Amino acid sequence: MAAINSMASQRFLALPYYNSMPAKSKPFLTLPISSYIRIADITVAGFRNRLLTAAAVAMTDDINVLPVQSEDSTDQQVGVAPLGREEESNIYLQSGSSTSQIGGFAFESGAGVGGGGGVGFSLSSSTSVSLMEVEEQDKMVDRAINASIVLAAGTFAITKLLTIDMDYWHGWTIYEIVRYAPQHNWTAYEEALKTNPVLAKMMISGVVYSIGDWIAQCYAGKPLFEFDRARMFRSGLTGFALHGSLSHYYYEFCEDWWVVPAKVAFDQTIWTATWNSIYYVVLGFLRFESPANIFSELKATFWPMLTAGWKLWPFAHLITYGIIPVEQRLLWVDCVELIWVMILSTYSNEKSEARHSEAKPELSEESQSAIPKEMTK
Repeated sequence: MAAINSMASQRFLALPYYNSMPAKSKPFLTLPISSYIRIADITVAGFRNRLLTAAAVAMTDDINVLPVQSEDSTDQQVGVAPLGREEESNIYLQSGSSTSQIGGFAFESGAGVGGGGGVGFSLSSSTSVSLMEVEEQDKMVDRAINASIVLAAGTFAITKLLTIDMDYWHGWTIYEIVRYAPQHNWTAYEEALKTNPVLAKMMISGVVYSIGDWIAQCYAGKPLFEFDRARMFRSGLTGFALHGSLSHYYYEFCEDWWVVPAKVAFDQTIWTATWNSIYYVVLGFLRFESPANIFSELKATFWPMLTAGWKLWPFAHLITYGIIPVEQRLLWVDCVELIWVMILSTYSNEKSEARHSEAKPELSEESQSAIPKEMTK
């Protein structure tokens, strides 16, 4: 090996002479042994760097620690670079200075005389730029999913409403179809109330509570197609499973023997307090909140929610109990609840969302403080 190192200064002397020779007259193995060693060094080093580059790109998803083993002392480095998915998109190669950076890894190599460059890993600060790109991509995906949901639901609803007369509209004009569709839809709704009243009212409440929560999110400042799907689903599920069925039995219970003022007073005290509490507690459990948090927040918001209803419902319920027939009352109430669900959903979700938004910066700070100092050098 010492003899090879002593010949390092002569490695390039024979190359110009060899390259100037015609291709056919170049003899095989006529170069000095040092030239062939140099060619082998370059080939092996390039192949090894390519392997390391490909391995790092492939394993950034699964591993955080990648040891590099070599007999050379400069290779005895273990690089630890914890990368998240948001940092993987910032992949680039920097050439010309014997450094290749891929995502958060930096490959540092140096060609030694005997072939064996040092290779290590270090944490790159440039990977933080990719976080914004990944967040923007996630928002675009969410917008696309939400727009698809709204488009599919709207198309289904309009199609069902317009094709209510499809069995016997052959020969009708467009004007006749549009003219008779509302009347025939109302007839179909009344028939559904007779055959299965509870299910029909559950479906109406589920749709109203979903749309009401969507309106509440848009009113709070979210773009039209950036609503929280899980939150809207929770509200709609609560309206479907509980509000429709409970309201059906409640309105039948208080129909026969109460006067209108007594009904309004009972509705805005006992029934409203009961339903507001049920809605709040069920949403809390669907968010997987702890019972302590749910009941402490319910205690803090119980009176504001109750008094907020007094600004809307007493006037609406004069019509509910004075004019609307008992079988149609839930439909009228659900139309008004498009406004009320905005208030109810806002009260029920604002503290939980504020708590989660405060927890995100804390988790980010803890994750950064958990990285050893020597890894960020």
